This record gives sequence, C-alpha cells and structure tokens, in this order.
Amino acid sequence: MKLSVVISAYNEERMIEDCLKSARFADEIILVDNQSTDKTTEIAKRYTNKIFFRTNNPLMLNLNKNFGFTKATGDWILSLDADERVSKELKEEINNIIHQSSAISHQQSGYLIPRKNIIFGKWIQHGLWYPDDQLRLLRKGKGKFPGKHNHELVEVQGEVGKLENHIIHFNYQSIDQYLKKIQAYYSDNEVKVFLDSGKTIHWYDAIRMPASDFLTNFFAREGYKDGLHGLVLALLQAFYTLAVFAKVWEKQGFWEYDSKGFLEETRTELSAKGVELAYWIEKQGKIKATLAKRLVRKLKAKLNS
Repeated sequence: MKLSVVISAYNEERMIEDCLKSARFADEIILVDNQSTDKTTEIAKRYTNKIFFRTNNPLMLNLNKNFGFTKATGDWILSLDADERVSKELKEEINNIIHQSSAISHQQSGYLIPRKNIIFGKWIQHGLWYPDDQLRLLRKGKGKFPGKHNHELVEVQGEVGKLENHIIHFNYQSIDQYLKKIQAYYSDNEVKVFLDSGKTIHWYDAIRMPASDFLTNFFAREGYKDGLHGLVLALLQAFYTLAVFAKVWEKQGFWEYDSKGFLEETRTELSAKGVELAYWIEKQGKIKATLAKRLVRKLKAKLNS
C-alpha cells in the first residue's frame, strides 16, 4: 500500500517547508499551487516534482484539493494544509494503518484525525478548538470534499474510523491574521451558505447569535480552561458571528425593524442572555451558588413583569 500526501497552497512561503518536511514519510507529495505570487512553488520543488497549478478561488478552496486527489497515485491519501504538520506519532499510526492486513483495516474508507490547534502561541484544548476531528486520511477514489463551502469535511463512501494521534495545526498567529481571514474567507463563505439554505434572520439574532456563541464556547465547551486565550477566542468567535449576521443583513438590503417597543424588546433579549450567563456562572462554580440563584430569580422576575 502506498500513501500520497496532497497539499493545496496559496502564498504560503512562511509555512510550506515545515509542512513538506513532515510529509516526507509518504510515498509521494502532490502540491496544488493556487497561483501563488511568492516563493511557495520554489520551496516545494525541493520536496516534490508533482506540482500542479490551478486558479485561486478563495470561496471554493476545497475544489483544488479534490483536483489534487485525482493526481494522487497512492492507495491512500492524506490531505494537509500548509499550516499543518504530521506529528511523529501520527506518522507511525498512519503507516500501521495502511500496511496492516487486518479485517478491520480493510473495512475503513477513511479516518478522522484530531488536530492540535496552536493559536496565539498556545495549544487550545477547549471551546471550538479541540479535538477538532478532521477526516483527512482516505482511500483513493473513496471520497472527496463536497466543494460547497470552506468549512466542510471530506465525504467518503464506506465506514469511517478514528485515529488517536494528531495533526498539529499552526492556526492563527496574530489578531490581525484572524481578522483578515474572517473577512477574506470565512465570513463571506458562511454568509453564502446561510443565504443558499433559505434561512431567515430576525433583528434579535444580532443579540442571540453572538451571545450564544460566546456562552457555548466559553462555558459549555469549557473555553475558560484555556485562560485568557480562551476568553479572547470566545469573544472573537462572538464577533465573527455578529459579522456574519451583519453581512446577511446587508445582503438583504439593510431592512429596518420598525417597532415602538424596540428598546424594551432589546432589554428583554439582553436580560434573557443574562439569565443564561448567570446559569453558567453558577454551574461552573465561579461565584457562590446562592448569589447566582438570586441573580437568576431577579432576572426571571424582570422578564415576567
């Protein structure tokens, strides 16, 4: 059994070499260059002669990954991004999978792999960010990305297993990079997916969507355990969700919500989120339970008055 690593990259001269080094255990490396204007291709030539060039499409990045899959000659494909690295332990685990002859191994068409997201210099182990399972190892011809939006997993025909060891993902390295990515790639892509789904936004979603994301990531998914990193990332995720709401609103013509009771309705929405916040504070034991219960009762009383 042979393994092909497929990498799709655009202007990744700072990140691509370490990715390629970590992929040298494979039988071949396929690089799809999306019209890079830096030294990405020059660096890649040191590690592979299988380099293909495709038009860059920021809203359909996965289509070029699918193209790379068609150029792979291995029995198995490992899909990587330029800012990802294959850990030593994962290399060993993958080699064991593709070379073993057990009945179980023959049943699997693909494998989910957990990712270690290194964000702002720290491994983030909670919130949205861990274990962040990604379907990246698949049999040749058994799967591909749907190609509908950027945040999607490979879809395979057949059973899917799960590996234990990690892809190391050097995700956002600066606040500026985070803001640029959500503006250039992620928010516009999510707006398109939202509009294509036929869903409708309401004025109160300007409060509910970001507030719910913050509460979910910081409390329910225990982002607080990552300390200040977890708090900032939960707030940034809330900002991202607000940006998606605002862009959908813009696409729908900046419609107006005409209500004489708008201030009171806004207060009600904020109070409701306050109740949720108090619940999570109580649940996580960050303040005395009696004070939290008192706060919940007070907020509920206001909502019912």
